[in-house]
Amino acid sequence: MPGGQHLQRLLYQHFGFRQFLEGQETVIQAILDGQDTLVIMPTGGGKSLCYQLPALVLQGITVVVSPLIA
Repeated sequence: MPGGQHLQRLLYQHFGFRQFLEGQETVIQAILDGQDTLVIMPTGGGKSLCYQLPALVLQGITVVVSPLIA
C-alpha cells in the first residue's frame, strides 16, 4: 500500500493540500493497511479526507457511516 511521500503526492494532486492535518495520515495509513478504523474528530478536523483519499487508492466500494444529529 502507498505510504509517506506517495500519500503526500496524492494529497496534493487530488485535493490541493501540501500537508495533512493532525492525525489524518495515521488514519489513512491504517485504512490502507486494512485495519478497521473509527475516526472521531471535531468539525473541520479533516474527517472527510480520511475516507476520500483511501477511496481513490483502494479497489471496490467505500462505505461511510456518518450519523447526523438533527
